[in-house]
Amino acid sequence: MKLYSWNINGLRAVLKRQDLQRMIESEDPDVLCLQEIKAKPDQVELDFPDYDIFWNPAKRPGYAGTMTLAKKTLKAKPFPSALQTSETFNALLEEGRVLPLEFDQFFLVNVYTPNSKPDLSRLKIREECWDPIFLESLKELEKTKPVITCGDFNAAHQEIDIARPKTNHHSAGFTDEERQGITNILGAKFIDTFRFKHPDSVRYTWWSHWGHARENNVGWRIDYFFISSELKSALNKAEIHEQIQGSDHCPVSIEMDFDGKA
Repeated sequence: MKLYSWNINGLRAVLKRQDLQRMIESEDPDVLCLQEIKAKPDQVELDFPDYDIFWNPAKRPGYAGTMTLAKKTLKAKPFPSALQTSETFNALLEEGRVLPLEFDQFFLVNVYTPNSKPDLSRLKIREECWDPIFLESLKELEKTKPVITCGDFNAAHQEIDIARPKTNHHSAGFTDEERQGITNILGAKFIDTFRFKHPDSVRYTWWSHWGHARENNVGWRIDYFFISSELKSALNKAEIHEQIQGSDHCPVSIEMDFDGKA
């Protein structure tokens, strides 16, 4: 089973340029999780007949939102989010940031983690509200079956995950608090699939629009697949697809083999 995640920075834009269609044609994902779709279902026409399409758009027009495509043969099922625990967290959920699905072998949680903002005005919300509640919800799901969570986590974990760590130590996405959020996920026995398969590889998933960052590969690894440790033996591959254009992010993927059944 091939699972992909991609922050597309605007669904209408990638459809208009045919970027999404080309990606699906070339990669043939079984599951594709998209973040920052910035659209609602009535604003686009989708022609992906092999897939069931699940939406969680933001209430605010042209902002955030998530969407997941899953091949119909997988019979994915949506289920209500159990994350509604506080007024602050509910307000973030209204931005369409979490999209959970159930598959036979696992739960899949597509997530677009809130950015702390350049002035770090959302950092406290990240540290005290979003990160702990989101992790708690993953652990609760694990009581039923293993969990895969993927998406834009808006944080580079270690210095190897960012091109210029020293000059970004107090920047949104590389503060101690945000990095601790990733450390806490790993401490809860989730596996960073790319780092597990490529412990020393210097690869990035996001590049600024400024200063020819992508051409010069001055990037950040902020998009992840985390899996329950129970799924470690089923993990065949974990990849970053820098060659795929269409967004300031590139897709990331994992390939899972469940009891020899792809």
